[in-house]
Amino acid sequence: MGIFSRLKTLISANVNSLIGKAEKPEKMLNQLIIEMNEQLIESKKAVAMAIADEKKLEREKDNQFAQAKEWERKAMLAVTNGKDDLAKEALLRKQEYDNAAAEYQKQWESQKSSVDHLKESLKELQNKIEEAQRKKNLLIARAKRAEAQQKIQDTISTVSGNRSAFEAFDRMATKVDEMEAMADASKELQDLSNDSNLERKFKELERSDSTADMMLLELKEKMKALPGS
Repeated sequence: MGIFSRLKTLISANVNSLIGKAEKPEKMLNQLIIEMNEQLIESKKAVAMAIADEKKLEREKDNQFAQAKEWERKAMLAVTNGKDDLAKEALLRKQEYDNAAAEYQKQWESQKSSVDHLKESLKELQNKIEEAQRKKNLLIARAKRAEAQQKIQDTISTVSGNRSAFEAFDRMATKVDEMEAMADASKELQDLSNDSNLERKFKELERSDSTADMMLLELKEKMKALPGS
């Protein structure tokens, strides 16, 4: 279990370090996943070594039992051939292997229990890392959305705080209104001027026709007054 305690401590230290200086959540999350996978690889190696030790103990246990059985067979062979002294020596040797086999049996069972527990812990760790990988993209999207919202709020605050910009905008709008009003007034004056010129021309024409008529009448009257007309 020591490997997982060290793993937890190492990841916690890395997380605290990254969060403390996290400028970009995306970068931090990607780095965390990398750290987790690296530690997962190291944990798998440690568990593999524990499994190898368990297999070694199991083989040695089986070997001790096999040796004990072999010396029991030899003791039987000695008894069959009437050699009890040799049978006793074989039985004493069998007892030595039985004792060693029993010790290896206890060691192997303890190691096997530890390995089983390590396998479960490793599986749990792997599941948590896979879950973290699935959540990573969602957290990155949320971070980007929050960053965009913050930028918008900062922009709004900056623009709202700059009253001179709005005042200049309002002054420009007023200026444009004045320019439009002046243009309308100029057009209206031009129209009035055109109407006045037209009326003046007609008045001059009417005055010219009236003068000619009077002059013609005066001429005719004068001609009538002449002798012999």
